[in-house]
Amino acid sequence: MSVSDDFLGADDLLWGVSTSAFQIEGSFTAAGRRPSTWDGFPAFEGDDASVACDHYRRYREDVGLMRSLGVGAYRFSVSWPRVLAGDLAFYDRLVDELLAAGIAPVATLYHWDTPLAVEQAGGWLDRDTAHRFAEYAERVAARLADRVAMWIPINEPAMVTLLGYATGQHAPGKALLFDALPTAHHLNLAHGLAVQALRSAGARAVGTANNHTPTWPASPADAPAAEAYADLHNWLYADAQLAGRYPDSLADRLPIVDGDLAITSAPLDFYGVNYYNPTRLRLPSEGNPLPFELVDVDEYPKTGFGWPVVPSGLSEMVSLLRDRFADLPPVYVTESGCSYPHSLQDTERIAYLDAHIAEALKAGVRGYFVWSLMDNFEWDSGYSQRFGLVHVDYATQERTPRASYEWYRDRIRR
Repeated sequence: MSVSDDFLGADDLLWGVSTSAFQIEGSFTAAGRRPSTWDGFPAFEGDDASVACDHYRRYREDVGLMRSLGVGAYRFSVSWPRVLAGDLAFYDRLVDELLAAGIAPVATLYHWDTPLAVEQAGGWLDRDTAHRFAEYAERVAARLADRVAMWIPINEPAMVTLLGYATGQHAPGKALLFDALPTAHHLNLAHGLAVQALRSAGARAVGTANNHTPTWPASPADAPAAEAYADLHNWLYADAQLAGRYPDSLADRLPIVDGDLAITSAPLDFYGVNYYNPTRLRLPSEGNPLPFELVDVDEYPKTGFGWPVVPSGLSEMVSLLRDRFADLPPVYVTESGCSYPHSLQDTERIAYLDAHIAEALKAGVRGYFVWSLMDNFEWDSGYSQRFGLVHVDYATQERTPRASYEWYRDRIRR
């Protein structure tokens, strides 16, 4: 196991919850955190994350909720802009509070909040950003490596490339399509350099957290479209990190320097899968510059976000990974969750978690982290989507556990 058996729950599984810094911390003052690419980026109805869930000031209350929930681990992220402002003390306090509550700290170094100055200097399009990230990783690890149980350098690099640089849906809002591909290599390089920095600082267990989606062709003739999307979404990152290679369809588009792939594929102690839904593809219509088009998966129920609920896609994805990588490290589901309206009697979320946990156990994973502990700022969707086991009243910051919180607590105990 990557963590002590003291943190394991029923089924010898590491049960956890996940959040990210930008989405919950708040307290974004000039002195406390430098600007990120998300500051000022358009969100639903003009929402912003300046307060979010006020976790920066209320973290003890939130750790108390986790203690009552009975989770063995908490996956949080460290804010790169906050660390650049000199505030690592907050994460010292958070980690100590977690350990005092008997909860394993699982730290993600980057969950999409690129410092604005780094983006203005070229962002992930610039190779030098990978080295700036490694310096940041070294700084955080020097402070926390003695107490953090598991480390994840970068969360979902696919989403940074696809949504942040290819389509512009996320910050920094660039719509470069295939010209965004250099960011994928620089993110993988940053991952590998951070793995080196973490190991040098004595980190106990280092892994990753990649977003994965089974790709389904709309018809047998559409198989090339599904394969092209799988290369972009799944294998562009997993291949580099686990096998030191890139898909043949994309390798010529990437700015690879000799020795890079030995860095990107530094050995890992665990592999994190973030799973939400499968994706259906067809061949593109005339005039589409991409080799695929997305097709609605309409035969399944949908979450409040409009995502199809397909629990079997989780075990399908883990099987695909095991088939592709003979030496796949132990797998953890590092994110799995759903957005539904804010009702406290959230029976749909309970059904979602019950089915997905069953598939996770069927797939033989080592841990399951629910996204998310609490409602939060959902990027370009602002506060319109609610993923939390705990309801947050954003006007008062009152936390109210939902029925799904009670269900998950009982499931952990069972």
